[in-house]
Amino acid sequence: MTELIPLIVIGVIVLLVVLWVAGLYNGLIRAKNTVDESWADIDTELRRRYDLIPNLIETVKGYATHEKEVLERVIQARNQAAANHGSVASQAADENALVGGLRQLFALAESYPDLKANQNFMQLQGELANTEDRLQRSRRFYNANVRDLNNRLEVFPSNIVAQMFGFRGAEYFEIDDPAVREAPTVKF
Repeated sequence: MTELIPLIVIGVIVLLVVLWVAGLYNGLIRAKNTVDESWADIDTELRRRYDLIPNLIETVKGYATHEKEVLERVIQARNQAAANHGSVASQAADENALVGGLRQLFALAESYPDLKANQNFMQLQGELANTEDRLQRSRRFYNANVRDLNNRLEVFPSNIVAQMFGFRGAEYFEIDDPAVREAPTVKF
């Protein structure tokens, strides 16, 4: 019977280590899934923005027919951003271009008082501003989850478990140009 005591102690120690590793692994999986879920929230808001832009363009076209270059730039930026399913950094770059185009579009609207007074334009502009606010909240939520995951991947002892199972860090969804850090707005 005394020969079994060391085996039981070793068995308990091994069981505790296995449970500890499983707990760390499950925590990493939860953090990764939270990052994926929060990216899906951003994707939903981006799709909403992409759906609003063609209606906005059509409204502006009726008033600003000779401003075709700006309209085409916004359409091209929207199509490029909507088609991008690459890395977070690549999507952020396309979003920067799209927000810049929208700023030009709203600046263009300043030159057309009838357009600024158009009910459809005002409603679309309000929807877009609301979407930008929701997108900003989703972006902050996503980046906080990325931070939490990346911290788990870098701190001891979870970094050992992460390396054993091949976990990778996630990229922040950042806007590089400080000029496009705010939602596009138009002053009436």
